[in-house]
Amino acid sequence: MNKHTPEPWFDRLEPLLAHVAKPVQYVGGETNSVAKNWNDIEVSWALMYPDLYEVGQPNQGNAILYEVLNQTEWVAAERVFSVDRDLEALMRARGVPLLSLETHRRVRDFDVLGISLATELVYTNVLNALDLAGIPVHSVDRGEDMPIVVAGGHCATNPEPLADFLDVVVVGDGEQAVTELSRCLRTWKRAGKPEGRTGLLAQLAATGEFYVPAFYDVTYGPGGAIAKVSPNRPGVPLQVQRWVLTDLDQWPYPKAPVVPMAETIHERYSVEIFRGCTRGCRFCQAGMITRPVRERSLPVIGEMVECGLEATGLEEVGLLSLSSADHSEIGDIAAQLANRYQGSEVSLSLPSTRVDAFNIDLAAELARNGRRSGLTFAPEGGTERMRRVINKNVSEQDLIDTVTTAFGSGWRQVKLYFMCGLPTETGDDVLAIADMAHNVIEAGRRAAGSRDVACTISIGAFVPKPHTPFQWAAQTDPETANARMAALKQKVREDRACGRAISIRWSDGCPGLVEGLLARGDRRVGRVIEAVWRDGGVFDGWNEHFDFDRWMRCAEQELTQFGVDVAWFTTRERPMTEVLAWDHIHLGLDRGWLWDEYQAAVSGTPVRDCRWDDCNDCGVCPDLGVDIEIGPSGGKLLPLTVADSKLV
Repeated sequence: MNKHTPEPWFDRLEPLLAHVAKPVQYVGGETNSVAKNWNDIEVSWALMYPDLYEVGQPNQGNAILYEVLNQTEWVAAERVFSVDRDLEALMRARGVPLLSLETHRRVRDFDVLGISLATELVYTNVLNALDLAGIPVHSVDRGEDMPIVVAGGHCATNPEPLADFLDVVVVGDGEQAVTELSRCLRTWKRAGKPEGRTGLLAQLAATGEFYVPAFYDVTYGPGGAIAKVSPNRPGVPLQVQRWVLTDLDQWPYPKAPVVPMAETIHERYSVEIFRGCTRGCRFCQAGMITRPVRERSLPVIGEMVECGLEATGLEEVGLLSLSSADHSEIGDIAAQLANRYQGSEVSLSLPSTRVDAFNIDLAAELARNGRRSGLTFAPEGGTERMRRVINKNVSEQDLIDTVTTAFGSGWRQVKLYFMCGLPTETGDDVLAIADMAHNVIEAGRRAAGSRDVACTISIGAFVPKPHTPFQWAAQTDPETANARMAALKQKVREDRACGRAISIRWSDGCPGLVEGLLARGDRRVGRVIEAVWRDGGVFDGWNEHFDFDRWMRCAEQELTQFGVDVAWFTTRERPMTEVLAWDHIHLGLDRGWLWDEYQAAVSGTPVRDCRWDDCNDCGVCPDLGVDIEIGPSGGKLLPLTVADSKLV
């Protein structure tokens, strides 16, 4: 059968759906989904988010790439998600492979399988998807008829734990990268596929902007640390550079995201109002690896909202970024959008907001349509000392002043995010979170003139990440983190004055240790991932499926032969001179600057935001040839008339 002629795989899948939970997530056909005629295309992509549909479908990155690829006539992009265990068992028993959602073609029939790595705990899902698709798990075993397996996303900034399973890695912004990869693939196919699969990979690697793990060798020293990562063929660069998208106004995606038929974790039209962050929080990988700040202008944001709502029929607009209230025109954005959609069912929302970026006028605009929910802030550390360590430059008084204003203006609940296990942290630093929550409740009661105010503490175990100042730091072991969080919970429980108004949500430290192993691991950790998967491990990001004992057992089994263990990768402090597994992945960040920031963290020395202060010499702008792109643009949201509520 011709590769462009679809086999009747849906006819074999459909009878199985009557026997599984949530069958609608496997059907496709949603509003704004794109199913092209494969006879008209030259390059095909299967875009995979390696988790269930309900988690992956709202992902902003995949939604953007789906539209960017499908806007090109000769490219087709279809979606793929992990199959839940009930359907997977039936598919394996009946010989049905992993299929795309749009046309239910076999994933192995696509030219490219593009995988989004948003979190480390999906790594076993990646292997499971490859196997279910009939694609050899190890890249070295793939034949000429197999897709090129490409990974991107934040976790791709240290791709080494998955190096044996991936063909290509894209680091940084994906819009231009997927376009260029598609162009290279088409040119290679039109030329008769010179030198086969290896020839294409060599062309991509030679650009210095696509990482091909097979073209690099890793050697280790006598103590277990990496001695060297070096290319093993001519024309392959020593380092691979990150993609950085500039002038976001020219890339107003997604314009018409797919509207899910099944329930998902978010049901809103999301607009990324700017990309990158230079606040300099030392724990935050997302902020470090997406520098510099690049804003969208108010007119483009307004146009995206109007088109997105019309295309989807959704009633919530999420104004997204790493710190949305920092947009230079956020006040105008919120006010003009609120004016535009006043009297309609459209509501606006921001993700968690920095205490020092919040103001009551902004909050009032967001709540204009009467949807006044709780406010969310992220102090991260329980004491001012800890906040200086992580460069979260806000005081407790800043928080009290903010919540006092909010509670006095009608809000009745606030959520506060914290981390446990940060470098230099003590038990007293964590217990101080209870004191902060107590003070928030007392201030709220005074401002509100009543006792019906509430505070939720959400606290999780900190995981040091690559390309941050804490990439050298020792991770706190789960026993210590869990004990500190339990002591915090007990202190809140004993607070007779305010304890009933404070609730605590905390996550166990054991998944965090596995996340830490995968985040800062090297190629040897890939053997652990494979062993866990072969032992039945999948969906490790779900509490009901995560098995800590399995991970520890497989890690001991696979790492002992190399003279290292889980602690070596996680709770061990690294010296500045050690070669890190990701040093050959160049994001523009100066390694010496990151080390200096680590030392500044230990001494509690703050660093200012270079958006509004002097350059702090992180290295990104001069090294990558980019610059900060911020307003105000001086533009207005158009049209300025109030929207007809029947149209939104």
